[in-house]
Amino acid sequence: MLRQVIVRDARVIVAMLVALALPAAARSAAAFSLNSSAFPRKGTIPQKHTCDGSDTAKDRGDGDMNAGTSPALEWQDPPAGTKAYALVVDDLDWPSGSRVHWLLFDIPAQATALPEGVPKSETLADGSRHGRNDFRNPFYQGPCPPRGDSPHQYLFTLYALDTPTGLPPGANKSQLMQAIQKHTLATAELTGKYAR
Repeated sequence: MLRQVIVRDARVIVAMLVALALPAAARSAAAFSLNSSAFPRKGTIPQKHTCDGSDTAKDRGDGDMNAGTSPALEWQDPPAGTKAYALVVDDLDWPSGSRVHWLLFDIPAQATALPEGVPKSETLADGSRHGRNDFRNPFYQGPCPPRGDSPHQYLFTLYALDTPTGLPPGANKSQLMQAIQKHTLATAELTGKYAR
């Protein structure tokens, strides 16, 4: 019995020492998470956040690519030294490869959430800037997979950055990825799915 207690305590001490040996940013980054009140992890994205979510789409019986409001997002425990965030939303199952639905960058470091229905302006009131998605628009465009496809996976990736990008509104994904390549402290991901 005494030996079991000693072994258990030794394991706890070793785990604590390993955790303390990690840099503070790495310890914090391990807890960095992204969530939405609109859908659970790997859950179905509600129709109002998709191309089928507008009255126009419902009246026509077909998707409206400009429809869909962005879902509310919240994040917790960013790493120390975070000075800005960047958000990328990709359709991972698009027939010709990944398709970008939303780019938002230079989100202020003090932010911990985005509300539902982020305005469709290139620059937001807090200084955040929209990039151009693969539909060449500087705003959120909801999931719109081809009818009959099995559910597509939509990956929301939030990057914690050690400096704002300084990119102008309208930058594309490759420009954003190049700008953040050496400035990403941690990433947090959330996946949702949608089929039509």
